[in-house]
Amino acid sequence: MKTETLSGDPLLGDGEAPPSWWSGRWRRHIDWCTLGFCIMGGLLVGITVLAIASIASAELADPAHLLKVAASSEVIGSILLTFGAGASAVLLLILFGTPLAYVLARSRPSRLKGAVESIVDIPLILPHTVAGLLVYLLFMRRGWLGAPLSEIGIAFEDALPGTIVAMLFVASPFYVNSMREGFEKVPVHLENVARTLGAGTFTAFRTVTLPLSLRHMYSGAILAWGRAIGEFAGVIMIAYYPFIISTLIYYSFTTDGIHTSRSIAFTVILVSFGVFYLLRRMTRYLGRYDDRV
Repeated sequence: MKTETLSGDPLLGDGEAPPSWWSGRWRRHIDWCTLGFCIMGGLLVGITVLAIASIASAELADPAHLLKVAASSEVIGSILLTFGAGASAVLLLILFGTPLAYVLARSRPSRLKGAVESIVDIPLILPHTVAGLLVYLLFMRRGWLGAPLSEIGIAFEDALPGTIVAMLFVASPFYVNSMREGFEKVPVHLENVARTLGAGTFTAFRTVTLPLSLRHMYSGAILAWGRAIGEFAGVIMIAYYPFIISTLIYYSFTTDGIHTSRSIAFTVILVSFGVFYLLRRMTRYLGRYDDRV
């Protein structure tokens, strides 16, 4: 039976000392569930941290060689080419993937919709070499799309357009699925209100639905861009040249060994981390649109 003590705390029993300031503060603020989740998630993050630490410890032991490799025109040009090709693929995804995601979000469930969604997801489940083979067969000089496009001067084999289409193919599910989820969260009645005020379908999409989905567009673009610039097998099947960063690391590993390729990889890790950190920080400025829904 709980009795009131001299301290006035009814939760303390007879003769039980009141908790110290530190233990009381700890008891009030600790959340065992959150703490357990943090530990479990920390194990996953720890694997990545250990992997980065292993390469960082080796590279920081020889900073002169690291700076020499990182400052070389070949590495800088390859990083810029990779980021530029990935950005081009994302721009094409925004142009063609946004309408597809809107149609999928607003169409009713059916066998056709399910089939289209499954086709969109195919690059997710295919081995990267299979994805690269599909791109090669379609865009090679004798391919269904590669042959007519080569006649007007657009070549894909061992050319930058081949790199871009390979990146676009493997990154498309990340953007389309993210945008579809964003469009599904926008209430349809908001579009209907716009139409009752005289707006057409495209005007309602442009002025109501799209602004409310900007955060998903931004997040989907970041995911697609990250997936695109990290692709190797899909790209190498159709465009070994020009060297993007993944093919440059592979070429350096097979010709110069682990030392130089490791320095290139560490440089890419640092640059990619900085770029993605800034892009993720910018996401919070787009949250106001979705918060209003």
